Amino acid sequence: MRAGASPPAAAPIVHFPFLTLSCRPVRASGPSPLDRETPMTDLSNYRNIGIFAHVDAGKTTTTERILKLTGKIHKTGEVHDGEATTDFMAQEQERGITIQSAATSCEWDKHRLNIIDTPGHVDFTIEVYRSLKVLDGGVGVFCGSGGVEPQSETNWRYANESEVARVIFVNKLDRMGADFYRVVKQVKEVLAARPLVMVLPIGTEDDYRGIVDLLTEKAWIWDDSGNPEAYTIEDVPADMKDDVAKWREELVETALEMDDAAMEKYFDGEVPDIDTLKAAIRKGTIALEWFPTYCGSAFKNKGIQPMLNGVVDFLPDPTQVKPQPEVDLEGNETGEFAIVDPSRPLRALAFKIMDDKYGALTFIRIYSGKIARGDTVMNTFTGKNERIGRIVEMNADDRIELESAQAGDIVAVLGMKNVQTGHTLADLKNPATLEPMVFPDPVISIAVAPKDKAGNEKMGVAIGKMVAEDPSFRVMTDEESGETILMGMGELHLDIKIDILKRTHGIEVEVGKPQVAYRETITQTIEDTYTHKKQSGGSGQYGRIDYTIEPGEPGTGFEFESKVTGGNVPREYWPAVEKGFKTSMHEGVLAGYPLLDFRVVLNDGAFHAVDSSALAFEIAAKAAYRQTIPKAGPQIIEPIMKVDVFTPDDHVGDVIGDLNRRRGMIGGQEPGPTGVRIKADVPLSEMFGYIGDLRTMTSGRGQFSMEFSHYLPCPKNVADVVIKEAQERKAAK
Repeated sequence: MRAGASPPAAAPIVHFPFLTLSCRPVRASGPSPLDRETPMTDLSNYRNIGIFAHVDAGKTTTTERILKLTGKIHKTGEVHDGEATTDFMAQEQERGITIQSAATSCEWDKHRLNIIDTPGHVDFTIEVYRSLKVLDGGVGVFCGSGGVEPQSETNWRYANESEVARVIFVNKLDRMGADFYRVVKQVKEVLAARPLVMVLPIGTEDDYRGIVDLLTEKAWIWDDSGNPEAYTIEDVPADMKDDVAKWREELVETALEMDDAAMEKYFDGEVPDIDTLKAAIRKGTIALEWFPTYCGSAFKNKGIQPMLNGVVDFLPDPTQVKPQPEVDLEGNETGEFAIVDPSRPLRALAFKIMDDKYGALTFIRIYSGKIARGDTVMNTFTGKNERIGRIVEMNADDRIELESAQAGDIVAVLGMKNVQTGHTLADLKNPATLEPMVFPDPVISIAVAPKDKAGNEKMGVAIGKMVAEDPSFRVMTDEESGETILMGMGELHLDIKIDILKRTHGIEVEVGKPQVAYRETITQTIEDTYTHKKQSGGSGQYGRIDYTIEPGEPGTGFEFESKVTGGNVPREYWPAVEKGFKTSMHEGVLAGYPLLDFRVVLNDGAFHAVDSSALAFEIAAKAAYRQTIPKAGPQIIEPIMKVDVFTPDDHVGDVIGDLNRRRGMIGGQEPGPTGVRIKADVPLSEMFGYIGDLRTMTSGRGQFSMEFSHYLPCPKNVADVVIKEAQERKAAK
């Protein structure tokens, strides 16, 4: 605990260092090293890391083994038994998946590890994104038989964008079809990454026994007791010496790319010592030149310690990562950075809100400065002050009270009133904003209504809390029907939200069928003119605009340009014209869905010296939208999902035929040791209930994942149905 921190009985402070792993043996009785009896302010001993991967690659099991090894827990909980420490939601325990990122802390080799176990399911990718935003390093877990799977690619892309250094852990080498070397090859080919192999597996599948450490050229061999500490360190098996020599030579030559002096000595015949190699590997890892790669079986408790040593040896501490840029209120970079230093002004990013029985927890990463219980800080997004209440360190849903926290820490704070995900907390006398987070738009919606009137108010409060916790979950009220519409990233995402409403908040709701987030766009360029003229005594309203409306490039949204010269439409009215079109685009002319990807050019117009105003030109633009869009070839466009299906070999034909019937475009097939991965682009509207059909076709062995890819025009027969349903809903209101 940092200097001045109180023991757990004292006033609460929520400290949430990401995941702190300590791989040292910890005494069975007496105070834990995490009671922080001595100050721990040396940031070089901190590792803020996340564990991320595809669904079912073993992230949560790996985290459990780490916590057991570091003495944080004394009994490992299995995911399939619903007892994993970090899967503490009832929905996670029942489904055997991670839904929200969970944090814990532990200690390994005198280093503090703050760890996050993130979800793997694509519907909860937002949890991975916002975790990576505040982490310094990560562990990418890959299944030894499944290899680089779809969500692995997405998470890897997010980690690249966030410039997070990583080590790789190839898990489940005891599984049938496991092949460490094939996964290494996939990392190169599929992720375009450079794995730096640090260990070689001894045996595979049922014969998997341990690893050879290429740095020390020693073998770690575990027995079959399941005890992670029941291993011996031996000489390299005779039948592996040639492979070890070859891979070690490649490791040494790669590492020395970061050390010219050592490279010259190596060419002169001098073999570098292990400390020199470690320093070079660390330098290249932090620079994202390569990714140290380990292997093992988390379930069988084999191979975890070398990977943890890699986390400590090669991943950066908080002072070694690129500092966060500071931006102004418009989002423009100021050229200043939040340097990791407790003595500098406070800069902290709120990256997660979680509501529990004690109130709302705000998880923050402190980039510079420090906070203490009772401090007042500024929320630069709202411009209002916030008081730091209790600060706590989190271990999944347990907590340890703290008095203070400093740069490099990840903690949770109780008592924040108006802080939301992405907001910056800053020093009152020297405020600044950190680069905010950007979240994707939902692609699916459902209507919900409480079964009784008493649940109406409760539902509003509950949904408000859920929206604060999950930025990818949105809610709106249909003004005409009064229906509450929930919007999310997929069927499972919304299914979980309904379950939370029922069980966590005790609200029974009636649920409508899922609705696709259709959009509208235009296909033709139209030049037009509109005059708004109103005279009813006194000052009137007048504004004429000559304009062109044309299709935009996919993904561009709305664009506006004025080519008016000579003052026919004064410059101060241009924003009003833009606003009129922009506010109108939220309702298309065919079925009322938002209009995407169009461009408006203001060519000319006219104004009246007395009767013209910004309001008159805004009204003219709104009427021009209604007049011209129907002439511009409007059409319905639908969300297309990137679908990745795994199926055993003998069901490939059935699965492809079914995807074709769902209007899918097959993009390719990738054979693997236990089946085939089929990639396809499929309309979201055709994917409802797909998991049940897939399991039926494949005798329960098929799996799939999907994520939003792009919008495409609907076929006419589908568009006609969408428009008809929209008209019926409007008539019913």
